[in-house]
Amino acid sequence: MVPRLVFVHGIGPLRDTERELASWTRSLADGMRAAGHSAVAERLADGSGLCSFVNYADLYAPPEAQGSDGTRAEGEAGELLADLLVELVDGHLSAQSASEGPHDRGRENRAEILAHARAEADTSGQAQGSLAVLRRALNVTTTLMSLKPWGPVAQRVSPKLMVKGLTQVSRYLARGERDASGLTLDGRVRNRVHEILGDAPVVVVAHSLGTVVAMEALHEHQGATPLLVTLGSPISMRTVVRPRLLPQPPRTPERVGRWLNFWDKDDIIAVRPLLERDVLPNTSGVLPRSSRVDSDGIWVHSAEKYLAQPAVAGPVAEAFMAAEQRSAP
Repeated sequence: MVPRLVFVHGIGPLRDTERELASWTRSLADGMRAAGHSAVAERLADGSGLCSFVNYADLYAPPEAQGSDGTRAEGEAGELLADLLVELVDGHLSAQSASEGPHDRGRENRAEILAHARAEADTSGQAQGSLAVLRRALNVTTTLMSLKPWGPVAQRVSPKLMVKGLTQVSRYLARGERDASGLTLDGRVRNRVHEILGDAPVVVVAHSLGTVVAMEALHEHQGATPLLVTLGSPISMRTVVRPRLLPQPPRTPERVGRWLNFWDKDDIIAVRPLLERDVLPNTSGVLPRSSRVDSDGIWVHSAEKYLAQPAVAGPVAEAFMAAEQRSAP
């Protein structure tokens, strides 16, 4: 069977599947060319159907929601969002404390702003309820995104859009919102992945919340996955994400042959990037292997930024070629 590449997106607005597939494939092909794998890049980019894009964004704002934009933080999802805000800020505070260099005024200002964001995220003595949590989330993200390098990005990724994205994480992990058949939102999301995976060997490339979705779906998948690539992952957020992953304790899916995890120091989401510290190996001894990449620009959390990196795209090309050789008659 011919191997395939499967992309799994993360937080964000509604998506056009074909447009996203073309954009992700184009960025990955650019990275492959830079890594010296032009032949594989041309094959993936020629529209031959070797790549697929899992689109589940519509599940967060179904048509019957009567104009809702999908920004919800009710019940347990609201509690998780509040905790997620605290951990996000704490992660940046820890990185600030561990960073090298003299304690100049710029670093002191950053520390002060982060401390302010931490105070905004604190729920002690504050009003509860969905609207209160969302207002607090907007305040925290507005403060965070005033920092370098994220400040200029507000025209593209506003604090309001960031809050919407974070609510998608909390709603997935709340394991609620059952449909008429009793299936939870997170189950419906994973079903979208299973619809695409099929029986052939797959190289899975997942981004942001999609890294959680992909890891959990691959635990349920019986087909071979020679390589799992995760980009900008929140899997190691130890208060909110890691304790709620399925199954527990978190471990590498059994059929994953290799797991590469990439993070950028300026990625606002990947605050605990070393997944191998928080994920157990599968029975073959496979653990995530985390590597830092450095992208240009002011918003490096985008999947396309990661995919265009030769360090990311090169191993994907090599895994794809190896899977092709194994499947050849």
